[in-house]
Formats: sequence, structure tokens, C-alpha cells
Amino acid sequence: MIDMQALGQRAKAAARSLRQVDTNAKNELLRAMADAIDRHSEAILAANAADLADGRAAGLSEALLDRLNLTGRLEGIAADVRRVAELPDPVGQEFDQQVLPNGLKVRKRRVPIGVLGVIYESRPNVTVDVASLALKTSNAVILRGGSETLRSNRALVEAIQAALDACGAPRDAVQLITDGDRRYVRELLRLSEYVDMIIPRGGNALHTFCRENSTIPVITGGIGICHLYVDETADLDMALAIVQNAKVQRPSVCNALDTLLINRSIAGQFVPLVVERLAQDGVSFRVDDEARAVAPPGEHVQPAGPGDWDVEWLSLVLGIRVVPDLDAALDHIYQHSTAHSDGIITSNPAAMQRFLDEVDSAAVYVNASTRFTDGGQLGLGAEIAVSTQKLHARGPMGLEALTTYKWIIEGEGHVRP
Repeated sequence: MIDMQALGQRAKAAARSLRQVDTNAKNELLRAMADAIDRHSEAILAANAADLADGRAAGLSEALLDRLNLTGRLEGIAADVRRVAELPDPVGQEFDQQVLPNGLKVRKRRVPIGVLGVIYESRPNVTVDVASLALKTSNAVILRGGSETLRSNRALVEAIQAALDACGAPRDAVQLITDGDRRYVRELLRLSEYVDMIIPRGGNALHTFCRENSTIPVITGGIGICHLYVDETADLDMALAIVQNAKVQRPSVCNALDTLLINRSIAGQFVPLVVERLAQDGVSFRVDDEARAVAPPGEHVQPAGPGDWDVEWLSLVLGIRVVPDLDAALDHIYQHSTAHSDGIITSNPAAMQRFLDEVDSAAVYVNASTRFTDGGQLGLGAEIAVSTQKLHARGPMGLEALTTYKWIIEGEGHVRP
């Protein structure tokens, strides 16, 4: 049985200690953390293999198994931690400096948020991503991974805490809830005395549960029903390459393409190209009546069901819908997008600008794959989540998104009249 109150108390005490750690010491800690992951790799991969075996026996989908698998990825995960060590530290940065007419000197200073509670499913790499970003920004973190990743997460946190011990940092700065019982999620969501922000990473049910049950501010996002609209002016060779990359490069992640919208005037030419090319990659299709009429026949092409436009496929399935014009494409995105990543492929500057103006997603693309909605790809070094809400942080959340700020006001005996 886990004493969540005690866990929260320890995290808050650790967060206070981390505020005293300077940037050089934090960077050394991160490098030690990467080294510890390398040293513990055999134990970590053995734990991960056991989780994978249980997952297969339990009937986990291939998409979830892919997210769970650390084989061939552990060196890259450690390398990502070393890259975070090289990134600028936002903590202590000062901005918006001014001198008021009365002589008061005013500025804002970036400070850690405090204690983060991160709830996630199926992806043990998140354990390391979150820990590295939290430590770089002097935040403590309480981790609650899915029960299917419990062994993997425990092995990873043991390596991280070994690095904390070796560097003289508080080991309670990174804590894992080591029981898969869902009641601990609810208890974590009520630790408002100790936890300052909740970040869920998982399906819509998890996000909804956190919003409805938390007494702590919740950052929501990471659910991607992503769209690309190919208009009548698009370079079709370029469009085909973009669609293939967005769907196939890694289909099990939130920024993979789910629905392809095609302008009616090019559908007869472009739909067959897409189906023929992506079928070679194992993609199956859910298509509307117009797309089906021009698509090559085969079992991999099926009529779209009424709810298929609202599915985050996370697999080699692609929805295709033919639309008469940009208005219809925008209407479809407005109705079905989760405000994650949506794009247009076009040679028309007016269509491009209108799409950018009217699509209110966290990431909006022109002539590029949606797979770039990622902290590392967009220059943040790493990310803790992709936020689709509009307060505090939006899109990939890197280091700066894990800070807040305080006002610094300096006077010379000033009193308010």
C-alpha cells in the first residue's frame, strides 16, 4: 500500500531542494542519469521484455506493443538526456524589464512550477523524457505509468535515482507510483497541497478522467486526429511523399496522419496514387463514397463508418474523404479535429493563408508532414507532452513550458501614495 500523502510531501521537499541547484550541477546530473541508463541497460531491457511478454499474452494491440518496446531505443533515450543537458536552462531568465514612472524597477523571472504529476500509458521512454525535463527545470515529478509498463518504469527509475544519489541530489525528485491500482491515480489527482500541475499522456478516457477528477490544474493534449488537405493546386508527387511519411513513418504516435482530405477535382488522379503507394506499406483505408468510386478495388479499401472520422487510428489505417473545396475541408477539420496537428498541401498562397488563419490547432502545417509535431523536431530538444489546450502552454511542451514566472520589484523606499 502506498502512502500518497507521504509521497507528495517528499516530492515537495525535493522540489524545494532543487531550487538551490545551479545549471552546471543540473547538467552534470543529467549526464550521470544518461550514464546510469547505459549501465543499467541489461536490467532495463530484461524488465521491458517481461512487460512485452505479458502485454502480448493480454492481447495488447500492435500499436501499444510498439509504444512499450524499448529494444533498439535505449541508447537513443540516453542520448536524448545528454541533449537536454546541452539545452539552455530557462530557470532564472529575466524578461519584460522596465522602470515605472515612479522609479520602481520591475521585471519577471522564470521559476520552476514545483511538483509535476505525470500520468501516462504504454510508453516507458516517457519516464526518462519527463524526468530529464523536470530535473533540468528544477521540478520534482511523481510518475504514474500504465500497469503494462510497471517493470520497465521501475527499472528506469532505479537507474535515475542511482544518478540522483551519486550526484547528491534528492532521490525523491523523481518518484514512481509502483502499484498499478487505479485508485492511486485518483489519489494523485487530489494531492493539491503538494502537486502543482497534472500532465496526462494517453487516450481520451484518461484525459477526461483527469479533467473531471483533479483538484490540480491539468494540461491536456496528446490526442491527435490529424488531417492533411490536398487542394487542386498541389504538386501531387510532393503531396504523395508527405502523405506517406505522415501515415507510415511511425503510425502508432499522436502526430501520425489519420484523415486525408482530397479536393474533388484531383480525386480521380490522386486517390489511386495514394492507395497504390501506401498499400505497399500495409496501409488499409476507410473511404467515403466518392473516394471509393475511384480507388483501386481490394479488401484493403473499405467504406468509412459513421464514426471513422473521429478515430485516432494509431495504426496503418487511413481515412480518405473527397471534398468539393477548401470550405468543406475546413468544415470537416472544425468538426473532427482534436486541435493537435492539421495541414494543407497547396501551391495557392491565398488557400495557404486562409488555412493558417482559420485552423485553430496547436500545430498547423503547409506542405509538410504532421510528424514534425515533436519537441525534438521543432528545436525544443525534447518534450514532456503535446498540449492542445490554450492556457499556459500549447503544442510540444519543452523546458520553458515547465516554468512559470514571478514578478521582481525593486524600490528605494517606495511607498504607495
